[in-house]
Amino acid sequence: MAEATAGKQTREGQNKLQAGLKRRHMTMISLGGIIGAGLFVGTGPILNQAGPATILTYALTGGLLILIMRMLGEMAVARPSVGSFSDYGRMALGNWAGFAIGWLYWYFWAIVVGFEATVAAGILGQYIPGIPPWVMALALLLLLTATNLYSVGSYGEFEFWFAGIKVVAILIFIGLAALFVIGLWPGGSSPGLTNLYAEGGFFPNGPLAMFSGVATVIFAFVGAEIVTIAAAESDEPGRNVARATNAVIYRVLIFYVISVFFVAAIVPWDTGFTDDVLKSPFTLAFGEMGIPYAPLIMNLVVLTAVLSVLNSSLYTTSRMLFALTRHNDAPGFLTNTTRRGVPIWAILAGTVFAYVSVAIFYFFPEDVFTWLINASGAIALFVYLLIAVSQLVMRRRLERDNPELLQLRMWFYPWLTYLSIFGILAVLIAMFFIEGLRPQIIASLISLGVILVAYFLRRAFGPPQRAPDAVINEETTARQEAARGN
Repeated sequence: MAEATAGKQTREGQNKLQAGLKRRHMTMISLGGIIGAGLFVGTGPILNQAGPATILTYALTGGLLILIMRMLGEMAVARPSVGSFSDYGRMALGNWAGFAIGWLYWYFWAIVVGFEATVAAGILGQYIPGIPPWVMALALLLLLTATNLYSVGSYGEFEFWFAGIKVVAILIFIGLAALFVIGLWPGGSSPGLTNLYAEGGFFPNGPLAMFSGVATVIFAFVGAEIVTIAAAESDEPGRNVARATNAVIYRVLIFYVISVFFVAAIVPWDTGFTDDVLKSPFTLAFGEMGIPYAPLIMNLVVLTAVLSVLNSSLYTTSRMLFALTRHNDAPGFLTNTTRRGVPIWAILAGTVFAYVSVAIFYFFPEDVFTWLINASGAIALFVYLLIAVSQLVMRRRLERDNPELLQLRMWFYPWLTYLSIFGILAVLIAMFFIEGLRPQIIASLISLGVILVAYFLRRAFGPPQRAPDAVINEETTARQEAARGN
């Protein structure tokens, strides 16, 4: 009965998303859509631990991300779906995997919504005194919620400009830093590359220290996979995913590895960085170059990055919840869409959770909110692990049943997939032995346990789950009908 009802709604067009994202939206989302404050602020503590070897930390972790995105790209090109890796996990490993991936990923980004709203409010509070931070956080949430409620195109347009500002800022930094390092910058004394080997050498705390920051860097990379979700609402999902998969290589190399290289070259690693924007390595690098108003510039860049992540988080929570509902893993009314194809209730569900998170932050900042953040800490790693395992299974099935769908292939399959799985497991195990990360892995495992218990309760007492192939085929048919209508 549940399957028939859901299928009827789809045929009547009451719960369809629309292909409102243009090629330029997808290009910018894939290039810089989820570059967050982690790069600009989070790099400092890693430099404190690993020194100049932080460059290798970003390169190694970025390599892992590139492999994950290639695996995900292979599956997404073959079977585009708004549920993306949640649906692929369901197809490859069973309904439990799709349920777990979907709800864990929704929880991760719902927490991020509240967290980023509070961070943005804190930055604005430096320039707009007298307004309570919770009021500014609420105002930002309402603004970006309204943007997402209007249409998927409005989300794409906001993200196009947010991402554009970040990309331009990083490119300007790299250009100016290169001139400074090679001695062509007027004024100031260039250290050249001496900071990369002075003060203890390239590995001041030993080669193993560079691995201590891998978990932190992975969290700075989280979000690249969102483009495979957004691709389902673009006019050419397969082609857009292929472009995004290739773009992540340039994004990792240019926006992360090269920018961190110049930061490490300009500012001595033992400066004593903090997670305060004023003491971040990028701010201090601008200061070393004699750039006026460096703190203000970086505050504006970080604010843009935070708002961009907030915008994408609202989008991601709604689409993942929408996908879960299509499989009867969430209340059916959440698939209701507006005339513009916006899943209104799925968006509002994520914002309600965000409002609660903001309230918890201001009333219980040292206990409950900290636990919520920790409980989401390793979720991205769990999701990446399941993506890799799903690709192993789906690749075999596609080669056997539908080899023509393999238009984008994972490199050196299955060996690089196995290497990725080993790397993710190594990071998860290492988190138990790193004092600052141990609470995150423990709390995240508790979250995973709660989700799995919820799945077995849902299987025992809930409505029957729909076959993933049927859901994806419905989406494909709806997309083809919309294309013919245009």
